[in-house]
Amino acid sequence: MARNAEKAMTTLARWRAAKEAESGEKDRRPFLASECSDLSKCEKYRLEIIREISKKVAQIQNAGLGEFRIRDLNDEINKLLREKRHWENQISYLGGPHYRRYGPKVIDSEGREVPGNRGYKYFGAAKDLPGVRELFEQEPPPPPRKTRTEMMKDVDADYYGYLDDDDGILIPLEEKAEKLAIEKAKQSWSGKVGEVNTENPNQIDISRVTVYVEVPSQKEIEEAVLRKRKQQLLEKYGIN
Repeated sequence: MARNAEKAMTTLARWRAAKEAESGEKDRRPFLASECSDLSKCEKYRLEIIREISKKVAQIQNAGLGEFRIRDLNDEINKLLREKRHWENQISYLGGPHYRRYGPKVIDSEGREVPGNRGYKYFGAAKDLPGVRELFEQEPPPPPRKTRTEMMKDVDADYYGYLDDDDGILIPLEEKAEKLAIEKAKQSWSGKVGEVNTENPNQIDISRVTVYVEVPSQKEIEEAVLRKRKQQLLEKYGIN
């Protein structure tokens, strides 16, 4: 559903951009994405930024541009990437597709994920600039993620707690807790049915016996009152 919405909005944005190109008119992209409340225009501006990023990524592949131009291009690409995120957030806010939720990773011309440090990405020839390659060589590579099959290999009976009774600790604790629970239940029961005479355990102190009386419901009380009044009327008029 989200994919279809994304395709529809992208197609609409491209159509509007083509119409503007034919007419020679072009809206200037607002400085802040929050200033635009038109969802279709937000989509159009996002596509504009993507096209600008693509052009600059193609340019930065040329190592002959020189270090300063390459650094400037890389900064411009990162700035455009931040601007694209702002427009994607605004599109989501206006009810459009959530691009950042399922968007693809940033990849280079060779199809590999672009390396970066703390959100800053390096493209093309910028990855070979002095100090940049050393920066990534110092960072340890992330550990490979285990597959579900590999994780299931470590799951055994101990994982589910089936061997907890074999440690020699749990059973004595359970026995102690069971004795305390039984003693507490005995004391609670003796308080309800009466106090046992220590000299004669079979004799119960009646003064300490708790009697439970069933209390009638409101409906039963009303029916009893109605029967009594009916009986009084029958006796008053001598009707048997």
